[in-house]
Amino acid sequence: MGAASQPGVPVRDAMADFLPHSAHWGVFRARWDGQRLQVRPHPDDPDPNRLIENLPDALHHRARVTEPMVRRGWLENGPGPDPRRGRDDFVAVSWPRALELVAAELGRVARAHGPAAVFGGSYGWSSAGRFHHAQSQVHRFLNTVLGGYVRSVNSYSAGAAAVILPHVLGPFEEVARRNVTWDQIATQSEVVLAFGGMALKNSQVASGGISRHTERAAMQAAAQRGCRFISFSPIRGDMPEEARPEWVALRPATDTALMLGMAHVLFSEGLHDRAFLASHCDGWEAFEAYLCGRSDGVVKSAAWAAPICGVAADKIAALARSLPGKRVLVSVAHSLQRAQHGEQPVWMAAVLAAMLGQIGLPGGGYNYALGTLAHYGRRANAVPSAALPQGNNAVKDFIPVARISDMLLQPGAAFDYDGQRRHYPHIRLAYWAGGNPFHHHQDLLRLAEGLRRLDTFIVHEIGWTATARHADIVLPCTMTLEREDIGAAPTDPLMVAMHRVAPPFAQARDDYDIFSDLAQRLGRHEAFTEGRDARGWLRHLYDKTRVALEAKGLPAPDFDQFWAAGELHLPQRPDDGGILAAFRADPQGKPLPTESGRIQISSARIAGFGYADCPGHPAWLAMGEQPDARHPLWLVANQPEGRLHSQFDYGAYSQSLKHQGRERCSLHPEDAAARGIAEGDLVRLFNDRGACLASAHLDEGLLPGVARLPTGAWLDLGEDDQGRPLCRHGNPNMLTLDIGTSSLAQGCCGQLTVAQIERFDGPVPPMQAYEPPQAVPLSS
Repeated sequence: MGAASQPGVPVRDAMADFLPHSAHWGVFRARWDGQRLQVRPHPDDPDPNRLIENLPDALHHRARVTEPMVRRGWLENGPGPDPRRGRDDFVAVSWPRALELVAAELGRVARAHGPAAVFGGSYGWSSAGRFHHAQSQVHRFLNTVLGGYVRSVNSYSAGAAAVILPHVLGPFEEVARRNVTWDQIATQSEVVLAFGGMALKNSQVASGGISRHTERAAMQAAAQRGCRFISFSPIRGDMPEEARPEWVALRPATDTALMLGMAHVLFSEGLHDRAFLASHCDGWEAFEAYLCGRSDGVVKSAAWAAPICGVAADKIAALARSLPGKRVLVSVAHSLQRAQHGEQPVWMAAVLAAMLGQIGLPGGGYNYALGTLAHYGRRANAVPSAALPQGNNAVKDFIPVARISDMLLQPGAAFDYDGQRRHYPHIRLAYWAGGNPFHHHQDLLRLAEGLRRLDTFIVHEIGWTATARHADIVLPCTMTLEREDIGAAPTDPLMVAMHRVAPPFAQARDDYDIFSDLAQRLGRHEAFTEGRDARGWLRHLYDKTRVALEAKGLPAPDFDQFWAAGELHLPQRPDDGGILAAFRADPQGKPLPTESGRIQISSARIAGFGYADCPGHPAWLAMGEQPDARHPLWLVANQPEGRLHSQFDYGAYSQSLKHQGRERCSLHPEDAAARGIAEGDLVRLFNDRGACLASAHLDEGLLPGVARLPTGAWLDLGEDDQGRPLCRHGNPNMLTLDIGTSSLAQGCCGQLTVAQIERFDGPVPPMQAYEPPQAVPLSS
């Protein structure tokens, strides 16, 4: 084993003229000559992610924010709700003036309403760096300077799973991250039931970075060994060809019904593991009564499931009968729980795995979201990595992250969440640093209306996203290549010294420097900075890793040695299967942190909440919105291939997957022919919430009746020739439904909606998504 793979030993820089850096989509090296950026994937990465190809166009793109800008109406009239927000002109101001305005407004709101009137936005995907992590920066600032803020909990990706899994199995991170690994799949799995698939475009991204993309090779090795991969999805491409997958093309949002049909076959034919259900599970009796129809009069047989999910009953039965006696892994993608009643497939998949008696076995059982992010399916590091402390938040109010529009539009209204009855706070000021809610959120016209209710909206941004365009004060911040940081993830063994590759663009400043100056103006500079500049913080954060290495008797280079080397290999924990494997081996000595200490097939606690939309056992609950004569198609708004969320949408790789600058909407040739739509036609997608334009792409790998438009196209809001609002670029969240998954989790329902698609024959509107607003003088 060479020096590059020895824990605690710095890795030799193989490209001395390129500087080391990292992104959520991979570790790379970069060189800037003042005019052109060159990037190279890490030499040890066997399957680099092409998203790094978006970086060369990003540094000096015209969409960058060049100077502090303030909305004219806010300058003229002061803080307050304003219907012009998102439609107004901007005025350029100096940095000192911008900081004075921000500090004064923060002070006003804090004095008049308290920190519970401030929402600390941000969504933590802006940078792989652990210090210049925008979410951590803004939260630390609000905690140390104001005393707190209203926070959000959970994520748009896994809002339902994050709440249901602790009730059923244990903490989300343990069930998703420290469980079955790709190494186990490559060597031991015999069948992988992938509900929602395992798309590589998703699994090649990890918050904090990833040094080696190994998912494709692991699936290929398993398939060559004879492992059977079965992808349950309306989209054939949700599993890579290397896995040699069987495609079960089921209707969207019907996975729970299909699983119930399989479960009934296992139970009625005596193929379930009775011993495991008795020794390791709790609540089987209530679920059995539901499965067999004793509680509601409906037997959940394969014949019952077939017309719901569009898969033949004999195929459902054959799938179920093929599983007993094999090492079977059940996985559920994030996508399944990003829809109404999204808790149900997550829970039902765990029950199916329990019925097979596989939970806790290497390469078998249940692993939520395996194949969804590169964090999952990997060993955990044995030493900690850098993390900026965020301070203490004295404000106890919070919202589920996807309920922001409800909060802004309905202050004081009651909402349910995980057995609690809470109330939305009245937010006067929102502070956003990192993230783009006009990508993540649903029903974007409703979100825009909510933001107009604020007194003030402050945004740090590198580019003129729709979020920046809806702000009152926009502060230009640096992008990752323009600052130093430490790249690290808890499941990747490579810590990266992220060198600054290029100087800051125009007047852009680091978030930390912006917050430090604001803290100075508000009299809390020492509390926020603790007397450190950015390099001082990097030294401080790195030392936690160095001390841990030293305690293990491993080489522990000091910060300067690490920085000069560019990389550091960290030791990892054994591939031990985590809490589920420990519980399987010793259910009495290593109980799960659930209400019974066992796997909850049903839950008396959840039943006690009395939620009609999330009963005490997994159940088939149809989505309230279904295709009809007016909107006959399912629209899948999934993650894009060419970018992470909406990051660098203007980058070369992202642009290469568009057609004539617009996002591609895929639909089955039968659906296209019925509408007179040909490849490349401009089409309008619409429902009662909104509309967008896109370019048609015909794809036989879709279930007929299903269209797909990936998220992440920057919102380009305009009107058609009839005065109807639409996104000219192809943002599907103009159409998606802004409701919670259920009263339990209140997660995001952005994955699925209904729509009609028609060829767009009107005047083709110009694209303006990346055009920055022109600064106007205040007197104009």
